[in-house]
Amino acid sequence: MRGLPARRIASSVLCATVLIGIAGPAAVAADNDSARKHVHAASSVPVPGADGLLAQVKGLGDVGSVLTPVTDLLNQVLKADNGQLSADQAQKLVDTVNEAVAKITAAAPAAPAVPAAPAVPAAPAVPAVPAVPATPALPATPALPATPALPALPKSGDDSKGRKAPADLAGDALASLQKAVASLLTAVTSGDVGAVVPAVTGVVTGLVNVVAATLLGGGLPAPSLAGLPALPALPSTSSLPAVPAAPALPAVPAVPGV
Repeated sequence: MRGLPARRIASSVLCATVLIGIAGPAAVAADNDSARKHVHAASSVPVPGADGLLAQVKGLGDVGSVLTPVTDLLNQVLKADNGQLSADQAQKLVDTVNEAVAKITAAAPAAPAVPAAPAVPAAPAVPAVPAVPATPALPATPALPATPALPALPKSGDDSKGRKAPADLAGDALASLQKAVASLLTAVTSGDVGAVVPAVTGVVTGLVNVVAATLLGGGLPAPSLAGLPALPALPSTSSLPAVPAAPALPAVPAVPGV
């Protein structure tokens, strides 16, 4: 009879060992998975100022997406016989450029809608003004000497009123590039060899304008490469000509009886 309890105890211990052997690795795996999720959640927090840097990176990426199709078009034109391409080949290259420009302009945020101005309440009626008694005629005042015209001042460094927003600069540059590409399409399919070089020059200039508008108007950091020429200095306001003083006006004679 004593053997039966011993067998039961041994069987219970064996079952417990098997259960621990099965549950142990599962628990460790669950702990590891939880730790990985915690690390991933901690690593997904963006760095400070990431939004501004992402905007700069996107601007540079937009330039690259336009550079490649435009340079491919120019290479094909300049290597072609007399700068002439078939209509289908030229149109395909131009369509690639227009698609790249369309992707950039479609990604640009739309301007916020301006809310409508509230209605202006009606002004109250103005009471009638009593008649003013007639004033006796005053003697004629002598004519004043003409004031000399002031010389025109040169433009100073403050040109913020005429300065466009970065988005406007980039949009104008892309529109000008598309016009230059359309002119090049006409030149490379017209059979006129003399029209190819000016058209290619216009496309290169338009591409440079797109790059300049992105670099100078896109909020990118200033270049720090040693040896780059400095930007031209704005004219100093201290060199502006002095404004002449206006002559003194003659005294007005007293009006008798007033």
